[in-house]
Amino acid sequence: MNKNILTEQAVYTGFINTPKNYEIDSKELIKDIYESKFINNEFKFSKNWDLLNTYIREFLQLKFHLNLKNKKTWGNIFRPKENCFHLLEVDLNDLKNSPDYICLYGVNVSNCLINIHYNDNRKKGKEYKVELKNNMFIIFSSLNHFDIINNQNDLNYILSTTYESS
Repeated sequence: MNKNILTEQAVYTGFINTPKNYEIDSKELIKDIYESKFINNEFKFSKNWDLLNTYIREFLQLKFHLNLKNKKTWGNIFRPKENCFHLLEVDLNDLKNSPDYICLYGVNVSNCLINIHYNDNRKKGKEYKVELKNNMFIIFSSLNHFDIINNQNDLNYILSTTYESS
């Protein structure tokens, strides 16, 4: 008997655990998010972003043999109790040029829930919920709709990056 897996719906989560003196400065990332949102609209390259991005990509390559190439990065600022529903980071009319994965990184969050919607063969409309915490990343297929639910009375800062796999 043989078993062949044809498709897989994977969600990768973890905390960033960098060596001493290479910590990610969340205040600098928040500043970068504000700058991209209100000044030039494009998330700029920075030491903190590079450290974070390199850690995530190398972690996934070493542990899961998943090779990722960056497509786009942007920051999100969620006001108290602000939610976003049914987000989709893929263009269904242009799948060839769309990203394969999306990564959400909790720069400074509290009580923030990520709800991923997916189908499991004939079982439609299934959900997978993950609480996003500070210094935590969540990576999943960009073909899945997802919600970001901010249940807190504070601002939540989330960094988003899309990737294509090679």
